[in-house]
Amino acid sequence: MSKKIVAIGGGGNGFNHPYELENQDKEIIRLTGKEHPNFLLIAHSQPLENQEGYFQVMVDIYNKMYGCECRDLKSDKLTDKKYVKEIIDWADIIFEGGGNTLDMIKLWKETGFDTVLREAWENGKVMCGVSAGANCWFKECSSDSLQIKYGKDQPLIGVECLGFVDGLFVPHCDAPGRLENAKDLLKESDQIGLLISSCTALEIVDDQYRLITSDASNYGIEAYGIKSYWENNEYFEEKLDTTLDFKPLKDLITKNINKNRAK
Repeated sequence: MSKKIVAIGGGGNGFNHPYELENQDKEIIRLTGKEHPNFLLIAHSQPLENQEGYFQVMVDIYNKMYGCECRDLKSDKLTDKKYVKEIIDWADIIFEGGGNTLDMIKLWKETGFDTVLREAWENGKVMCGVSAGANCWFKECSSDSLQIKYGKDQPLIGVECLGFVDGLFVPHCDAPGRLENAKDLLKESDQIGLLISSCTALEIVDDQYRLITSDASNYGIEAYGIKSYWENNEYFEEKLDTTLDFKPLKDLITKNINKNRAK
């Protein structure tokens, strides 16, 4: 079974914001090999009281626009192991939304759902999502979880995630403070920074990757991704190729100090 991840750095899903992720959503569907796959939302980065509303937003996209059958798995159902197995087996796509990465990962590890997700990935489900739902698949991430929970005066933080793929994932890297936070986090880590802007997705299929982009003009940018890291107390970064050609994943998550130093 191919292992598939589509990690979206940010972008609007049509709820109080324009729908900006058509290219990414169509690629998620294509990866299933089905015209109308089964879509499962697991909006566990949101409080329970928000999860139904998030589900209805995604139904408007995946069911009404693309003809997928849609279900959701709410966070208060995770201890029902029989139900969890049934709905995960049913799903072709498993999509986590944006929100609080720190509390989401804690919930998954406490309930054993982290193991369920790894098995689903190994069994060929398309693992995907935006922001927190992109962070979770990597070893580490940059997160605004404390800001979400306690207010904007809180710092961005590093969070240990599921580790399906090496790297420190940084969503919304076009937003204020994100690049600086990534640089600080990477100085304490041996990871490669995978900095992904709004309207960009990092797609990983087995041992290959590429970027899927869409119109990011609402953010005043062209969608992009950056690879960055520290080596011998020097910081390096490089813009990632945005063509649709797949490239070796090892090149993405391996340091290459022959590239130009970051300014």
